[in-house]
Amino acid sequence: MQGLAMGVPTVKLTFTSWILQANAWLDLSVFTQANKAKFQNKTHTDLTEGKFIVDIDLLKGEICAFKIHGQEAPFEAEVLNRTSGEGVLRARGPIDCEQQKEYTFIIQAYDCGASPSGTNWKKSHKAVVHIQVDDVNEFSPVFREPLYRATVTEGKIYDSILQVEAWDQDCSPQYSQICNYEIVTQDTPFAIDRNGNIRNTERLSYDKQQHYKIMVTAYDCGQKRAMESVPVHIDVKPVCKPGWQGWNKRVDYEPGTGSKQLFPKMHLETCDGPLSSVRAMVELQTSHIGKGCDRETYSEKSLQKLCGAASGSTDLLPAPSASTNWTASLLTDSGRDSDLIFRFDGRQAANIPEWVVPQNLTDQFTIATWMKHGPSPGLRAEKETLLCNSDKTEMNRHHYSLYVHNCRLVFLLRRDFIQLDSFRPAEFHWRLEQICDKEWHYYVINVEFPSVTLFVDGVTYEPYLVTDDWPIHPSEIDVQLTVGACWQGGEVTTPRFTQYFRGSLSGLTIRPGKIATQKVISCLQACKEGLDISSLESLGKGIKFHFNPAQSVLVMEADDLESINTAMTKVSYINSRQFPTPGLRKLHITTTVQCFGEDTCISIPDIKAMVMVLPPSEPRITIAGVERLVWPAAQLRAPIGVALFKDIHIISTVTKTDATLSIGDR
Repeated sequence: MQGLAMGVPTVKLTFTSWILQANAWLDLSVFTQANKAKFQNKTHTDLTEGKFIVDIDLLKGEICAFKIHGQEAPFEAEVLNRTSGEGVLRARGPIDCEQQKEYTFIIQAYDCGASPSGTNWKKSHKAVVHIQVDDVNEFSPVFREPLYRATVTEGKIYDSILQVEAWDQDCSPQYSQICNYEIVTQDTPFAIDRNGNIRNTERLSYDKQQHYKIMVTAYDCGQKRAMESVPVHIDVKPVCKPGWQGWNKRVDYEPGTGSKQLFPKMHLETCDGPLSSVRAMVELQTSHIGKGCDRETYSEKSLQKLCGAASGSTDLLPAPSASTNWTASLLTDSGRDSDLIFRFDGRQAANIPEWVVPQNLTDQFTIATWMKHGPSPGLRAEKETLLCNSDKTEMNRHHYSLYVHNCRLVFLLRRDFIQLDSFRPAEFHWRLEQICDKEWHYYVINVEFPSVTLFVDGVTYEPYLVTDDWPIHPSEIDVQLTVGACWQGGEVTTPRFTQYFRGSLSGLTIRPGKIATQKVISCLQACKEGLDISSLESLGKGIKFHFNPAQSVLVMEADDLESINTAMTKVSYINSRQFPTPGLRKLHITTTVQCFGEDTCISIPDIKAMVMVLPPSEPRITIAGVERLVWPAAQLRAPIGVALFKDIHIISTVTKTDATLSIGDR
């Protein structure tokens, strides 16, 4: 026993909650100020009672009552034997440890006093009673969550994938604490410790199994099991690899359907890298389709007519025929007969007949051609001549020529001498990547002497170098116009070709007296198929994009992942030709990711895909009507007559509309 304030002794009683038959003992001592009275009982009793004996020698009489101070205490004391001072302390109702674990109150003993009414009763000193309630394991563990989820990466062993947690309503440490967890599901690659941490016991494979569902139970320290097990779902994800996801390698395109999205579900995976910007370049490769960008649908003459080009141009590379036999010996690639592609391998060239050569090249004229050319072989490459007008015999003067030298395009123009002529511009040089990139490009040279302007795919380029020379003195020597090389008629024993061209040409024309306008040039090189962006307004301000003039290359830049992902889903392919050349168009996507403070932090693999242009439906016009018309003879003799083609229907698959035609009134 431990004394409290003013020397009051402590009385302790222990009960077992909610059980009516349980062992308890009471040790109660009562003191007066001068004398010591003892009453004890250590016999076994039930929960609701605690007996005690009061030594009445010093109280001079019998014990008649015990009084508990404090109405909140759910206990009462009763005298069992007045003479011996034996009493009992019982609870007035069930005691619940979960509601209250212990009670403390004060008790006093009273003698019977001088009269039966209790007047002048003497009372003992106050004693403190402290009661502790023993717990019973009546509650089962309960999990704090109805379901647990986690995601793991394949091939990795985790110390802890996730932690489950249960709790218990019991009041004592023995029964309220969770001492053990157990995985109920059999044959799983997981284990759980006593703190609820779940780990994998082997390396998981995404290809083998992508999802696991296991059941877990819990035990309190009294080994009472949870009434319900909790489900745990564990997803296995593949090892994160940076790159574009959600795209198809092949996209089919049906002619006449307009614009079609190429990557509607595409998104970039950076594996949570701290990126600061993303740059993606989408390239549509169409150079292998006809003469680049599917332009073989129309011949160059037809295109010039459609684009409103001025008449009077001379075609120097027509399809070979009886009247145009100078191209018969040249190598040709696949293409329409009306607009062949001529391939020069450094050994072929053609002399243009005199009756074909454009006459009267004044200070204004235009030279145009399609050209595909690669780097010249050798360290010191020779000139490669596309077009050359030189002396036919005796001398070797070049009057005008167009040639390639070390990936530079050079146009030479030496005018005839007149009395006032002096040193004048003669050679115009351009250094461009397109000249040697092995792709088709459309070149137009507008001459307004002394100014010469080059257009490549509709874009203007001024010469980076212009060199001067003296005019050519007039002579009686005839000139020879050649394609694919330059004719060397003088200063050699045998006249021959020199400075051969290596590449492909198509649609080489000269138009004297006029220059091509920017509008016509743009129309001639305009691409009927290319890349497009649908719903430009949905891109937002976080994306920057740029097309090349042919719309075959699209470059996009963004500062965040969401913007570039949205932009890529809007990239489309469009082909406005009604009958495009069927076949594949290659797609190439390169991506650069920049992180904070670093040039390139994440390497994104390039993507190679394709657009498959399906064969267009063959155009068909169907005329339908009744096979036989019958009228009475009287009606045929009438002045009005009959309509013969009243029910004729003409159906065209080209315009996809039906038309009804009535031919005549009779």
